[in-house]
Amino acid sequence: MQKEFSLLEEKIGYEFKDKSLIKTALTHSSYANEFKAKGETIMYNERLEFLGDSVLSLIASVYLFKGNRNLFEGDLTKIRAGIVCENALYEYALEIGLGDYLYLGHGEEVTGGRNRKSVLSDAVEALLAAIYLDGGFAEARKFILPYLTDAAEKLMKSGGAEDYKTLLQQFVQQNRGDILEYVLVDESGPSHNKTFVYNVMLNNNIIGRGSGSSKRDAEQAAAREALILFGKVSEK
Repeated sequence: MQKEFSLLEEKIGYEFKDKSLIKTALTHSSYANEFKAKGETIMYNERLEFLGDSVLSLIASVYLFKGNRNLFEGDLTKIRAGIVCENALYEYALEIGLGDYLYLGHGEEVTGGRNRKSVLSDAVEALLAAIYLDGGFAEARKFILPYLTDAAEKLMKSGGAEDYKTLLQQFVQQNRGDILEYVLVDESGPSHNKTFVYNVMLNNNIIGRGSGSSKRDAEQAAAREALILFGKVSEK
């Protein structure tokens, strides 16, 4: 496994002083649980993932703040959500082949865990946190910034920064266990000119309502109203 560490370290451009950190970052809970059943304790990456989420957000925020002085807070927030989301992290993981280096339990292995989006995105955050703890903020930034800048450029060119549903989903995911859903509450007008009204619900509480000529537009409007409520975008 030492050889595998060196291969990954070469890919990410960082050599760990404390090898236990990289091993923990690559260890999924399913692997640790198999050893727990045998009476052994193995550290796994969920705590690192927690820290990595905050480090990632800070690096992305500083980059966007300094590099996009013409953008307002709402736009910066939307772009940041797009470059630190699960899909973006999954793409980062694929670029470095991170799945090949993970410690997975048998069940997770046989069900495709090495290619599972949630597993890989969490591992990127854990790896970032491990680099931060081992080498400091500058090394963590050096590792992740190229991926962030590339994703931000693609996002701004595609106009994807206007996806309020994605932004709301990322905001809600900060609190694990919260349930977000969109509920159709009204549909009116002739078939060629319908108007749809949706509520967006958080844990069965209405946090936004929106209308539109399509279900997608109505959901986006509801998500935007919720983001205004949370102070994540401006009313303009």
